[in-house]
Amino acid sequence: MDRLPLITERELDHDQRLVWDTIAETRKGVAAVDPDGGLIGPFNAMITSPRIGLHQARLGAELRFNTSFERRLGELVICTVGAHWRSEFEFWAHSTMAVEHGVPTEVIQALADGREPQFERADEATVFALTRRLLEHGRISDDLYQEGLELLGHRGMVELVALVGHYCTICLTLNVFDIPLPEGEQPIWTTDRATPPGSP
Repeated sequence: MDRLPLITERELDHDQRLVWDTIAETRKGVAAVDPDGGLIGPFNAMITSPRIGLHQARLGAELRFNTSFERRLGELVICTVGAHWRSEFEFWAHSTMAVEHGVPTEVIQALADGREPQFERADEATVFALTRRLLEHGRISDDLYQEGLELLGHRGMVELVALVGHYCTICLTLNVFDIPLPEGEQPIWTTDRATPPGSP
């Protein structure tokens, strides 16, 4: 981690301890500590700015576990955002979760390859279309909005927009601070720090 100093547990101040404990709780037993004693992925950044990080950690848990739509669709959204930003760590972490919650491996592979997935489930096709439109244009057409509303309802649409926005923040954090994959994991995309996603 060469852009952001790693903060270990023994270095935590009071506010940072609150963030650390919140992350440990919301990760539900999944290891988030690297061999050097710091938090992996975006979590070290949350510790670095703890008053923001505490809200990010709580919002992330709420969006992953307590939306009105099922986890399968949420993980598809997260993977779509991760692929859009070519965020290696985010895509690595959530592609496995997506498959575990029922997203077909073919869909995940298409996202990794930069291809448009072929969906067998109409709800996944709609959620992908909504997410991609938001990422590419920042708005949703009336027709697509109505399709999303029929699937997700008003609450679900609000949650989906929040989910996309939150994981854009997470992906940008991972990219800006050049946060690496765990040791032994291979990157999907070869990118330069100055090269925007989608550039040749």
